[in-house]
Formats: sequence, C-alpha cells, structure tokens
Amino acid sequence: MSNEHVDYAPTAPNAKRLLWAGFAAIFAAGVGFAIRGGIFDNWGKEFGFTATQLGAIGGAGFTGFCFGIIIGGLLVDKIGYGKLVIAAFVAHVISAFVTFGASTPANAYQMLTIGMFIFAFANGTLEAVANPLVATLFPKQRTHYLNILHASWPAGLVAGSALGWVLDDKMELSWKIQLSLYLIPTVAYGLMFLGQKMPKSEASQKGAKFSEMFKDVGILGAIVVSYLIFEFCKGPLGLPEGASYGVAGVLVIAVGVVTKFSIGSILLFVLFITHALIGAVELGTDGWIQNITGNLFTSEQGKFLFIWTSAIMFSLRFCAHWIEKNLKLSPVGLLVVCSLLAVVGLQLSSVMHTFTMALVALGIYAVGKTFFWPTMLAVVSDRYPRSGAIAISIMGGIGMLSAGLIGGPGLGYSKDRYAAETLKQTNPAAYETVKAAAPSKFLFLDPVYAIDGTKLAAAKEAKTPTPEQKAIVEADRTGDRKTLKADSFIPAIMAVIFIGVLLYFKAIGGYKVLKIEEQERAA
Repeated sequence: MSNEHVDYAPTAPNAKRLLWAGFAAIFAAGVGFAIRGGIFDNWGKEFGFTATQLGAIGGAGFTGFCFGIIIGGLLVDKIGYGKLVIAAFVAHVISAFVTFGASTPANAYQMLTIGMFIFAFANGTLEAVANPLVATLFPKQRTHYLNILHASWPAGLVAGSALGWVLDDKMELSWKIQLSLYLIPTVAYGLMFLGQKMPKSEASQKGAKFSEMFKDVGILGAIVVSYLIFEFCKGPLGLPEGASYGVAGVLVIAVGVVTKFSIGSILLFVLFITHALIGAVELGTDGWIQNITGNLFTSEQGKFLFIWTSAIMFSLRFCAHWIEKNLKLSPVGLLVVCSLLAVVGLQLSSVMHTFTMALVALGIYAVGKTFFWPTMLAVVSDRYPRSGAIAISIMGGIGMLSAGLIGGPGLGYSKDRYAAETLKQTNPAAYETVKAAAPSKFLFLDPVYAIDGTKLAAAKEAKTPTPEQKAIVEADRTGDRKTLKADSFIPAIMAVIFIGVLLYFKAIGGYKVLKIEEQERAA
C-alpha cells in the first residue's frame, strides 16, 4: 500500500455510507429549494405579493438555515451527530404542513414565511452535521469531498426544477402537491443515517474546551454574525432598532466572555465577510434566477436554464481534486478564478436576449459559482482545525443569513426599483394605475412603490395586451436585466479579497493543511 493511499484513507470504515447519507440530506434541501423557487409566480398570482414580499418569504428560507447551522454547530461536538439528524428530519416534516396552511391572502404571508423558516432550520441543522462529518472523515482531501458532498445541492435543484417543469408548466398541478414531493428524499436520508456510528472531530477527540474551539472566531467573528442578527431582529422579527442593537451587543459580549475577549483570527474575519458576499450572490441569485429567466424568456425556458446551470455545478463539483492537482490551483486560487468567471457570467446575463446567449452567459456564471461554498468550508477546516465544527458552521450560517437578509430581498428590491423607475419614465400614467399600495424597503435604501404583483401577472397573461400592459411587461424585464448587472459587482469585490488572501499565503510560505498543534504554533 502506497503512502499516498494511506494519507488519503478515510478515518472510519463507514465513511462512504456517511458521505452519501449527507449527500441525500442536502439533496432533499435542494429539491425543496428548487420547487419553492419555481412556485414564486404561483404565490404572487394567488396572493398578490410584490417581488419584495416574495423576496422576504424566500429570505426566511435562508435565515432559518443560519440558526439551524449555528446552533447545531455549537452542539454537534457535544451531543453527537445522530440527535441532530433526528431533529432535522422532524423539522422538515413540520415545515411542509405549516406551508400548506397558506390558504388566503390574509394568512399566506405569515404561513409561508414560517414554513420557509422551519424548512431552512432543518437544512441548517443537517449541514451542521454533514460539513464537519465529511471534513473529519476525509482530512487529507477536504476540498475534494466537501465539493462532492455539496454536489448534492445542484442535484436537488435539477430534480426539483424538473419536477416543477412537468407538474407546474405541463400538468398545472397545485403548488402544494409539488412542494410535498421533497418529503420523499427526506425519508431517504433518514433511513441512510439510521443506525450508523459516526466519528468525532479532531478537536472533540483531543478534548478541546468550548472556549478554545471558539477562540479563532473571537470578537471579530462575533461582530460579523451580530450585524446580521441585528438586521434579522430589526427586519423579519420587527423589533425596535434599540432592542435589535441590544441583542447584537449581548451576543458580542457573550462571545467575548466565553473566549476571554480573544480578538479572533483576522483571516477568519475576512473569510466570514467574504462568505456573506458568497451567500448573497450565489444563493440570493439562485432564489430568483428561475423567476428572472422565466420572465425574460418563458417559464419553461427559465426552468430549463436553471436545470442547465445546476447540472454544470453538479458535474464540476466532482472535479475539484482534478483541478487542484492538474491546474496547480490552491483552494484560494480556485476561488479567485471562480469570482472572475461569476462577474463575466452575470454581466453577460444582463444583456442576454436569445436563449442561446442565455445558455452561454448562465453557463459561465454556473462554472464560477460552482466551487464557492464547499471550497470556503474546506479552507476554514484546513486552517482552523482547533475550532471543530464551530467555525465552519458559523461560516455557513453567515452565508445563509446574508442570502436571506441581503441577497434574496436585495434582488427583489432591485427588481422592484428598476422596473418601477423604468415604467415611470416610459409610461407614467400606467405606473400610477399599477403601483403597489405599500412601498418596498431594503436596508437603508430609499423606499420604492413597486408594480403590484397581481396587476403585473394580469399584464403578462393578457391575450391581447394594451399598450399600457406592454409597457408594464417590458419595464419588468428591464428591471430584471439591471438587477443582474448590479449583482455582478458582488463577485468583483470577492475577487479583490481573494487575491489579497492569495498574496497573504504566498507571503507566509504557501497554503497548507494544518493540524491542531501546527495551528497553535502558528498562532
């Protein structure tokens, strides 16, 4: 047996079974996410939601993930993986029944938001299990196997989109029937995890104290999380601004007390901020892309394009090890290249007018976003083994909370703003007849009176549209294109950050995987 084979050997005999169980769990999450994204138009038409309202509902599908993965990450090394898998399974089932409770415009917003939150909480809990589990099982090939694990996400997106394509566009079945189908892979992952013995992380095996595992996160990391918690309290929870600041401040102080006021790792702080950008651009865009492409082309073509990009991601995530080995790219170098490709893809997407152009533009974007999430998890696992599951779980939470609070609602606000501004310029009279009663708001930006969702749907579905209706539809499409262009600036910022990180590693002798003892000596 060669030394290379020994180095790459997994740490448990059932490693592959656990890898595929984690794969099935994230696959179930992807199916549910894709089906939900495909029925946004159903909800808008049935309940009269604006794009900003739909973005907020979709955003709950991210913020819940944050709480699931962070709480799970804090507990997993102490209570074990099995108990968290059970909790996630139960939450997945409950979320379906809560979502099905949406029946009238009066209760729909609340029921859909709560249902999405519970669904996302279950997804986050599962990732709090799967990410550290795979990082522990394959310590010498984390980038490779974490990418394989997360190939399940685009696989779920493909399956969910295909189901939506057939059941929604072809058969026109109820959105409730479509949504219920993600319970099938939910049962599958429950059975795959059943009765399996799971290993402990390196930090847990060495008996690391909770305070030591949190040390690298420190006050700097807590500030990143606390800002997003502040926005969550002020926004979706509706707490007063003072109370929201209070919650965020208590969190920072609590982390300070636990870590004896450790400042934390500056590099990890930078990676946390960058992962917030990844969550906004990758998952925020994923949540809207079917709606946008379906609007620029047809609903059926929009679903096909989503399947196209997801299939690219699925295929390439099995190639991370080959890329590292043959192209001589470190994980950070891979992230630089991906950021640049994402910029190009989104810029081209903003000017696509033909289906062929859409295949090319979105294909480039898909290649770019493929390696973002799992490679970031691998970098943190490689460089901060002392943190156990905590650092990568917090990173996942930051990404999802950013997607829910910034990416999803931000793109919805952009669509509303750009479409409204365009219609005000091209046909002011039509704008006055279709603008929503309540303004769309996002963070500190000026409120905007969007095009009402029900009236927009009526304009799109008119068999003989009036000139005003044509202006409404064209303004909405212009809003979509301008939104994609604005979205491209996020990976541009990421590219600059990753180049800086690459130069940092070059200055200290290159990127390498650390053991706990090596990390402590380096610190």
